[in-house]
Amino acid sequence: MSTLSYDATGAARQAHEQHLPALLEDRIATRIFAKDHTLWGPDAEQESAVRLGWVEAATVSQPLVGGILELRDALKAEGVTRIVLCGMGGSSLAPEVIAGTAGVELTVLDSTDPEQVSAALADRLAETAIVVSSKSGSTVETDSQRRIFEQAFTDAGIDAKSRIIIVTDPGSPLDKASREAGYRAVFNADPNVGGRFSALTAFGLVPCGLAGVDIQAFLDEAEEAAEILNEDSEDNIGLALGTALGGTNPLRNKIVIAEDGSGIVGFADWAEQLIAESTGKLGTGVLPVVAGPASPEATLGAPDVLVVRLVAADADVELGENEVAIAGGLATQMMVWEFATAVAGRLLGINPYDQPDVEAAKIAARGLLDAQPEPTPANFTDGAIEVRGGEWLGGAATAAEAVSALLAELGPDSYLSVQAYFDRLAYASLEGIRDELAAVTGRPVTFGWGPRFLHSTGQFHKGGPAIGVFLQVTAASATDLAIPDRPFTFGELISAQAAGDAQVLSEHGRPVLRLHLTDRPAGVKQLQELITSLAGQAASSTQS
Repeated sequence: MSTLSYDATGAARQAHEQHLPALLEDRIATRIFAKDHTLWGPDAEQESAVRLGWVEAATVSQPLVGGILELRDALKAEGVTRIVLCGMGGSSLAPEVIAGTAGVELTVLDSTDPEQVSAALADRLAETAIVVSSKSGSTVETDSQRRIFEQAFTDAGIDAKSRIIIVTDPGSPLDKASREAGYRAVFNADPNVGGRFSALTAFGLVPCGLAGVDIQAFLDEAEEAAEILNEDSEDNIGLALGTALGGTNPLRNKIVIAEDGSGIVGFADWAEQLIAESTGKLGTGVLPVVAGPASPEATLGAPDVLVVRLVAADADVELGENEVAIAGGLATQMMVWEFATAVAGRLLGINPYDQPDVEAAKIAARGLLDAQPEPTPANFTDGAIEVRGGEWLGGAATAAEAVSALLAELGPDSYLSVQAYFDRLAYASLEGIRDELAAVTGRPVTFGWGPRFLHSTGQFHKGGPAIGVFLQVTAASATDLAIPDRPFTFGELISAQAAGDAQVLSEHGRPVLRLHLTDRPAGVKQLQELITSLAGQAASSTQS
C-alpha cells in the first residue's frame, strides 16, 4: 500500500485528543466495517442499513475487472480509443480524479451547457464510446446526454448500440431499458453504495478501466487501506481525520482542502462532494472549500476555518496553527476520506448517507421546464451583464455595485458561493475570481460549475447552516441543442436548473445575485475585470 501519513496542529489535534477515547471504547472503526447501521442514531438506521456497502467495495468489485478489460480490448480493436463519461456527482467526480491522476484521457461530460455538449460531440465521434452512469437512470442530465450521443452516432452511420455502455444499479429502470435496447454492455454496481461513496464500485471502475487506468492495482491498494482502517487503534488515521472534520470545539465548519504536492489531480473536488453532501443537513455540517496552499483562506487564520493540506508522502511539511497534513495514494486517500466522513457524521449527530435537500432544486427546475415562464426582468443591464437581485441590492446601478451589495450581506461566519452555469472547460479561467473574492471578503469562497455542483455542495447550501451568500453567473449561448424526444433543449434545461436553484435558495432566505452574461467572451472579461478591480480597491484600503 502507498505510504499513509497524518499530522495535525491546534484545533484538529485537540479534537483527536478529545474524541479518540470514546471512539476506541465504542469500537467505531470495527463497527463501521461490520456495517453497523445503528452508529448514526435511530433516524438514520433505515438509510444506513442499505448504504454501507462502500466498506467492502474494493473486494466486492474485484470480479468486475476482467469484464471491463475484455471490453476495453474489444473496443480498442475496433478503433474506439476515446471514452466519454456521461454522469453527474459521484458518478463523474471520482472517475475524473482517478483518470486524471493516472494521466489517462477521459472526457467527463457532466454539464447541460449546449456549448460544452456540442464540443464533446464534435471531438473524434468515430473513435468514441460513451459510458452512461446513473443509479436509476432518472438523472435528467445523463439521460439527455445519452439521447443526443445516440442520435449523433446514428446520424454519422455508426451503430449506436455498439458504442453505449451503461453503469447502473441492478434492476433499475435504466438497467432494464438498456438490456432491452441491446446496448454494448451493462455493468451493475452494488446498490448498497451511495453515489458519493461509489469510487471503488462500477461507477468509478468502468469508465476509468475502459479509458486505460490500471484498475486492478487501484482496487488492490484500496483493499490494503481498508484493512488498516478496520482497527480500533489510536494510530488509525481515518479516526484522526474524522475528528478533525467533525469534532473541533467550537466547530470549525469551513474545511479548506488544499492540494500541496500530493500528485493527486482534482482530489479536493471529489472530497468536496463527499463531505458537503454527507454532512450539510439539519442546519449543521462542514463546508469543504477547494483552494490552493497559499489562498487567502489557507493563510488568514479565521476561527471557523480548518486547513487540510494534501501533501506528498515524503514531504517535510511545516504546519501552521489549526492545520492538517495528510499523504497517501489515491485509492488509500479515498478509503480514508470515506471512513473519516462517516466518523464525522457520528460526531456531528447527522446521517451521512442521505441528501434530503438535493431534490428541491430538481423539482423547481422541472416545474420551470413544464411552465416555461418568461424570464424574470433584470433589475438593470451593465455592458454585457444583466443584473438580478433582491431588495438588498438597494440603489446599485452597476454590476460592480451589485457585487459589492451582495458581499455586504456576508457576516462574520458566512461563506460566499460562486456558481457558474456554463462551459467549465472553455472558460476555466473564470475560477481565478475565487481567490480574489476571498481576498476582498476575508471569508471562505467556493466556486462551483453548474449544474454539477447541485449534486455536491448543493445539499449543504440548503440543508447546512443558513450562512451562505450566493453569486450565480449564467450565460447566453450562441447555439442551442435539441434533446431527442424531449420537449426542451439543453439551453432551456440549464437555464431552468439555474433559475430553479436560485428560487430555492431565495425561498430559504439566502441572498442570491444573478449575473447573466449576454455575450460569453465579453461578459466573462467584464466580470473578471470587475472582480480584479474590487480586489485592488480592497488591497489599497488595507494598505492605507
